[in-house]
Amino acid sequence: MTPTLPNRIFRAEVVETHRVTPAMLRVTFGGPGLKDFLSTGTGDEYLRLFLPNEGATEPSFPIPKGDYWGYPEGVKESPVRTYTVRSTDPERGRVCIDFVLHQGGVAASWARRAKPGDVVAVNAPVALYDPPPDMAWQLILADAAGLPAAARLLEQTPPGVRTRAVLEVSSAAERQSISYHDEVEIIWVYGGNGRRPSCLEDILRSAERPSGPGYIWVAGEAKTMRGARRFLRHELKLPCTAYKIVGYWTAHGEEWMARYEALPEQTLAELTAMWESGRDEEEIEDEYTTRLESLGL
Repeated sequence: MTPTLPNRIFRAEVVETHRVTPAMLRVTFGGPGLKDFLSTGTGDEYLRLFLPNEGATEPSFPIPKGDYWGYPEGVKESPVRTYTVRSTDPERGRVCIDFVLHQGGVAASWARRAKPGDVVAVNAPVALYDPPPDMAWQLILADAAGLPAAARLLEQTPPGVRTRAVLEVSSAAERQSISYHDEVEIIWVYGGNGRRPSCLEDILRSAERPSGPGYIWVAGEAKTMRGARRFLRHELKLPCTAYKIVGYWTAHGEEWMARYEALPEQTLAELTAMWESGRDEEEIEDEYTTRLESLGL
């Protein structure tokens, strides 16, 4: 199958909602607008979720514009958030997304009120998980925001791949049932998630790394992920093909974004230009992170 272009937009209707844990809500989307939605099939695939503006019943639907999308002049842009896909059901045209019900936040607030018939827009998904074809072992670490993707990756792990997963949730009540085979070990730890400091970086530093071709996938709070990436790339000097580090959220995100948007126009332009330079992405990430930290971000 040919992957769907990421700038394609689909109309998605809420079919049902289900409280997975006290702080995790699963929303199932369907409707005729998802008829041609094509999953990548990869466990950590993510998409953009376009939500209604305050007072509206549907989002403003963007239109394809080059490799991205845009809005007609005079149309108010929809709030956009990024989410991983927990599962898909192509035969029924269904897509499930799990929402962490943290305090505040546009998407969490929308999810709390979501009911059958509510409408959002989504684009086609893109995946990041890319282990070596001869992978013999993997290490998966995630906090609550990364848990939906981590769970799907574990469910898709083929027999013969020795896997250890460390999942950081706020309390024992947030543990979920995950299907996996005998060579997968799941360890639940409690903390992080905006309530206490995360222990994921410390766990990563002390984790066993078996011999043979392996892969490390870590997802969590953005600043915690900076330390994790620094350890793998600069201290262990692993090739970028041996790991994927993903910052899924930012602590005090609204405050962080306000500070970012308040930067001088020239600084914002320079930060944006880094990603348009065509250079190696890992080198850009190094430079971008260093610059953010120098700006107190």
